[in-house]
Amino acid sequence: MNSMTTTSAVPSGLPALSDSAAYAQAVRDARRAAAAYYEGGTSALDDDAYDRLVRAITVYETEHPDEVLPDSPTDKVAGGAVEGDVPHTVPMLSLDNVFSGEEFTTWAASLERRIGREVTSWNVSPKLDGLAVAARYQEGRLTRLVTRGDGTAGEDVSHAIGTVEGLPDLLTEPVTLEVRGEVLMTAAQFEYANEVRTEHGGDPFANPRNAAAGTLRAKDRAYTVPMTFFGYGLLPLPGTDATLAAELQEAAHGALMDRAAAWGVNTPASTQVPGVVVTTVEQVVEQVERIAGLRAELPFGIDGIVVKADLAADQRAAGSGTRAPRWAVAFKLPAVEKITRLLDVEWNVGRTGIIAPRAVLEPVEIDGSTVTYATLHNPADITRRGLLLGDQVMVYKAGDIIPRIEAPVAHLRTGDEREIAFPAACPQCGSGIDTSEQRWRCERGRNCHLVASIAYAAGRDQLDIEGLGHTRVVQLVEAGLVTGLPDLFDRLTREQLLGLERMGETSTDNLMAALEAARKQPLSRVLCALGVRGTGRSMSRRIARYFATMDGIRAADAEAMQRVDGIGAEKARVIVAELAELADQIDRLAAAGLSMTEPGATPPAADDDPETPGADAGPLAGLKVVVTGAMTGPLEQLSRNQMNELIERAGGKSSGSVSKNTSLLVAGEGAGAKRAKAESLGIRLATPDEFAVMVADFLG
Repeated sequence: MNSMTTTSAVPSGLPALSDSAAYAQAVRDARRAAAAYYEGGTSALDDDAYDRLVRAITVYETEHPDEVLPDSPTDKVAGGAVEGDVPHTVPMLSLDNVFSGEEFTTWAASLERRIGREVTSWNVSPKLDGLAVAARYQEGRLTRLVTRGDGTAGEDVSHAIGTVEGLPDLLTEPVTLEVRGEVLMTAAQFEYANEVRTEHGGDPFANPRNAAAGTLRAKDRAYTVPMTFFGYGLLPLPGTDATLAAELQEAAHGALMDRAAAWGVNTPASTQVPGVVVTTVEQVVEQVERIAGLRAELPFGIDGIVVKADLAADQRAAGSGTRAPRWAVAFKLPAVEKITRLLDVEWNVGRTGIIAPRAVLEPVEIDGSTVTYATLHNPADITRRGLLLGDQVMVYKAGDIIPRIEAPVAHLRTGDEREIAFPAACPQCGSGIDTSEQRWRCERGRNCHLVASIAYAAGRDQLDIEGLGHTRVVQLVEAGLVTGLPDLFDRLTREQLLGLERMGETSTDNLMAALEAARKQPLSRVLCALGVRGTGRSMSRRIARYFATMDGIRAADAEAMQRVDGIGAEKARVIVAELAELADQIDRLAAAGLSMTEPGATPPAADDDPETPGADAGPLAGLKVVVTGAMTGPLEQLSRNQMNELIERAGGKSSGSVSKNTSLLVAGEGAGAKRAKAESLGIRLATPDEFAVMVADFLG
């Protein structure tokens, strides 16, 4: 949480402060929220709500300068809510904020007017969402760890030394200095911390930031959980070698981070979003957009991008205010987490019989869209997070990711919350529930949702049976003609179809022809149509390409299944068990003439051969390919799934998102954000026509 001022007009949507009484109340609310956050890692407000409140206070103070209250948070580090007992050798300030490219441009122009020249270079780095600390080293050994506090003095948290990854107890050289940075929890560390905390009877943390703040301050706990440090500054201490002190004071920010990394300190340079140095305001905005585009893929939280004058001379010329340096600013990103209320839990049954809980939320605006539902994964997830109906919950959403509940905000409970009732019988059919796995399942399995299961199998990206939509499947099931997928191929007759309502000779013959065509679909489509848990279109293609035949797939044990890219130990076990459960259906489909081989694929050389088989040879071998936009030319009639199949037949790996690991982007007409992201990462681009030439031998 950061107390923030802006440098231009404040956007709409801020709380209305109509008079001095409303202003005074807003100041009190902001102080309470800041105190709860900085002192205990909790708050009644999420970051976005706090930012909007403080920005409204700033607007009011700008319009009524004679009414500014002495305890206003707008000119104080940590909102003026905390005090420390360990003095900082140099004030440890906060950052002012901007919220758009236009605001940054205005801020940059103001900075250049202040220093009387253009800024020589800009450093652009992720704004890590954690707790700022100062780590003091004496002759290379970490001796003290201090929080930012009120900027002039902080809290001694040296008891946490040794528990923070990336903050070594001993540097690679015996230097005396202070390393400043951010302590946070990665997504994996946060999940582990909540598991350990709830096992010891504590309430789960609401989010990784609060978890890091609370854990760093905690003393005398019966357990420890890991945290991660990222450095963002170096400065001399009393006792620092004079030559080194001069170097630290004169070095550019980028050079300081290189020194820190060389001494063993963790910095963003080791991540997908290392700090970069650019020379123009336009380049800064481009880098901000690039980092923002990677936000959802990062293993840790960021709530913005820090932009600072890179050179020490420019920083000295700009100076600092009472709460923030004038040479650096935080470019804040839209909030991806908000606090809202859990109203209900729905229990939905999927096509394979999986019973999945879904949270019903009080509608909340997150990252540009209204969120009313969130995933809860499984009953064990609900229990582990300690959720209750009526809880205020922290909801997280980033990019296209389905919103999820991170944890209840336990300190906001009123006592009116209620236990969540788990179903005693299948919500779909009333049968018993298999609770032996974390994901509960109807004892009838696929037969619970027979219509959905068969309609899925008949879909365009599976067996592509034209004329067999949801309504027709319902008709077949209700007439007793189909009780499982194989019935479509070894029991259903033309005469039976003609006996159904609204089934004339033409529609019957068309459906029979579509069923005949489905027999020629490749193994990957058949495997996908079976709806094996733990697989989908992409994974079914990978499995089929690896083993080449259904016999090869069925002969694989869990160890062999793990050799397929993307399959871990747990998923491998589930897939093998599912295939055994589907044995009768597979046998019947094979007997009915459906293809049980994958064109162009060859089996592994030997059972114990860990290498991907020769099927992956081809013009795209070793390449990760993303397709975006509308295809044209020879590719015009291909669906996105067919494009992905083509990529994998040609030896590549298909993906739906652009990242630094992407090798090639096929950019069709209307390619937008993915193309821009690929260009910013320097990823190779191809038009549909160029790509068609590359894979011509596999178009068939």
